[in-house]
Amino acid sequence: MSALRPLVLLGSATLLLAGCADPSEPAGSSSGASASAPASSAAAVTENAALAAKVPAALKKSGITVASDVSYPPMDFFDADNKTPIGAEIDLDKALGKVLGVEVTIVNVPFDSIIPGLQAGKYQLGVSSFTDTAEREKVVDFVTYFNAGTSLLVPTGNPEGLKPEGDSLCGRTVAVAKGSTQALVDLPARAKSCGTPIKVSTFPDGTGVNLAVTSGRADAALADSPVAAYAAKRSGGKLAVVGASYDTAPFGIAVPKNSELTGLLKSVLEDLRTTGGYQRILAKWGLESGALDDFEINAAS
Repeated sequence: MSALRPLVLLGSATLLLAGCADPSEPAGSSSGASASAPASSAAAVTENAALAAKVPAALKKSGITVASDVSYPPMDFFDADNKTPIGAEIDLDKALGKVLGVEVTIVNVPFDSIIPGLQAGKYQLGVSSFTDTAEREKVVDFVTYFNAGTSLLVPTGNPEGLKPEGDSLCGRTVAVAKGSTQALVDLPARAKSCGTPIKVSTFPDGTGVNLAVTSGRADAALADSPVAAYAAKRSGGKLAVVGASYDTAPFGIAVPKNSELTGLLKSVLEDLRTTGGYQRILAKWGLESGALDDFEINAAS
């Protein structure tokens, strides 16, 4: 994960009823500056009785709590009202609930607190653009659902002539989201070949990452490819993606180790692909290129 988006209030929770909103429909509309969900005429996602029957009785009663850092457009962010979560992953969360016939509660949680929260039993799922890595698989399981790489985000015009490849980031200040793959894996690996150290600026959410670049406090940012592209598009000409994305890998739904939901989620995603719901969600947000042909459990290992 890496992130980028409008201002959010960390710690807020929004209850999404599995039957109350079609994930292929707009989450809201606005004439303000903040992005709203794109319009869609797609058909509704419906319950699969066979899969719903496999949901543990306790979760049928309590519902499923999903932890997400709602700061990561177009994957998870707040609509113009700064209260309603929207985005591709929010739509996916709703769709999972609909297929299983369960209530889904989405809790806004700082990214680097999600996996510890899963381990502590606070949440059943973490859906927040987690790259499925072998290191993370030591503490949680993953069910993959989307493919993304890392992109380099710079001020428009790229005044420093930075590139995603090579050593042009050495000696530069690079903004990343705390706990992201870019912060934990990418930059430390790059640092090994730098004569002049990379100055890493970490932020709790994508808002800080974006502002660091637009304000000149950072020379560039590294973020997941769909997020970087969306940030550039919504920046009013202040930001641009340079070069090609790299280190493509799948995002995964994070699940506590040995959860009864892990195999069931894979089946739900397969159901959504069969019925077209999966493809419609990605198309709604312009993310068709990240579609997976196969959903896997712990793909990194």
